[in-house]
Amino acid sequence: MAKTRQLSIVSRASIAGHPLHPVMIHFPVAALLALVASDIGFLLSGDEFWLRASLWLAGVGAFGGWIASTAGIIDLVTVPRIRRLVTGWSHAIVAVVMLSLASLNWLLRFNDASAILPWGLAVSLITAGLIAVAGLLGGQLVYEHAVGVDVED
Repeated sequence: MAKTRQLSIVSRASIAGHPLHPVMIHFPVAALLALVASDIGFLLSGDEFWLRASLWLAGVGAFGGWIASTAGIIDLVTVPRIRRLVTGWSHAIVAVVMLSLASLNWLLRFNDASAILPWGLAVSLITAGLIAVAGLLGGQLVYEHAVGVDVED
């Protein structure tokens, strides 16, 4: 059975043909995943260093994620082929929920660094799970729908 060839879906939020969203999302994702480790570091050691590290990781993750999401939103609303994909909308919805929780997590810590236990850690774990789901959906957009990938010869 011959597989049909997928046509590329070109990103409008790009520089020299390179989509911005996948470039910008790595640091916020890394920060929000490191936040789980930082929270566990505080849980196990009680060292207040981890409270400060967690505050910064939560802030970088939340703010960086919202900045990176703007490129994804531009593509979602301006590229008709992406707008027609359920996967695109699912990725966006999961990402907005995840970023909302990440922002709440930062606010909890900003107002009271000791809020890391139990709520900060719980929100960090839920956020990490949502990052995994958003990542799987983003991967489907790239590998199954060729969003932002040049597959033409």
